[in-house]
Amino acid sequence: MGVRTPRHLWIVGVLALVWNAFGCTDFSMTVTRNPAWMAPLSPEMIDWLDNAPSWTIVTWALGVWGGLAGALLLLLRSRWAVAAFTISLLGLAVNQIYPFVSDVPAMLTSPASIGITLVIWVLALFLLWYALRLRGDRVLR
Repeated sequence: MGVRTPRHLWIVGVLALVWNAFGCTDFSMTVTRNPAWMAPLSPEMIDWLDNAPSWTIVTWALGVWGGLAGALLLLLRSRWAVAAFTISLLGLAVNQIYPFVSDVPAMLTSPASIGITLVIWVLALFLLWYALRLRGDRVLR
């Protein structure tokens, strides 16, 4: 007899799905340079994005799409959610190298931007921990 799906899995899974879907939307709109999406960005920020090395796009993609895959796999109760959230966290970690080695625009040094980055880290770490816990409890198959 299998382990019942705890209610919190559905809550966390749906919230993770929405959160990561927004990350994927941000990625897609930025990479395709959607005019409406890019309009709020300063010219300095757009130049910074345009001059970013290609590896930053790859790691950003791994971060957001890995998170979305992790959320979907979590909702499916798949043990592969752990691998997807690990890839997402690794993508985030490597992607964060670029701001430390480049001349970042003022937009990225604002308290709001730093706060958002901290929230992203906290949620990515939480989701990996949560999936690991569920796998250990045999909720994920």
